[in-house]
Amino acid sequence: MDYYNYIKSFHLIFVITWFAGLFYIPRLFVYQIEAFYKPSPEKEILGKQLKLMAKRLWYIITWPSAVLCTVFAIWLLIINPYWLQQPWMHVKLVFVLLLFIYHLKTHQYFKQLQNDVVKKSSSFMRIWNEGATFILFAVVFLVVLKSGINWVWGIIGIIVLGVLIMLGFKLYKSIRDKNPGA
Repeated sequence: MDYYNYIKSFHLIFVITWFAGLFYIPRLFVYQIEAFYKPSPEKEILGKQLKLMAKRLWYIITWPSAVLCTVFAIWLLIINPYWLQQPWMHVKLVFVLLLFIYHLKTHQYFKQLQNDVVKKSSSFMRIWNEGATFILFAVVFLVVLKSGINWVWGIIGIIVLGVLIMLGFKLYKSIRDKNPGA
């Protein structure tokens, strides 16, 4: 079982890099959407550079990290199938499923923006950017606390965090409306 900690370490490394990609790609989407409405030649110059940045982030970091994270997670479950009998693991796997749905939906937005199809606003993408944060909070609380009652408090904390983030967005938007350079 000496190799167990190596597998766990690789799993955690790829969880971190996967989330790094999921945290940054919607921010690039915000910039791409805002660049789309700029006048020429700024629109074309920014659009081309932001598409390249998003493409590299998505295909070189985010997708490979998601795949490798999953491979190492399955390997850990094969080594320790006892976890699949734990209630907290069932809930965690639901959140992992939500993470994959979030990832695939983000991929759909990525493909649209790569083809200059803008269907969402930059404000929407700012909110979308927080989806991975909520999932990360839930999974970390579940893995660390491994308890149903503590998990409930963790979810309540996530909801409070969500409310605070939305209030922060509203405040930032009002500041930006008053001072576009902010």
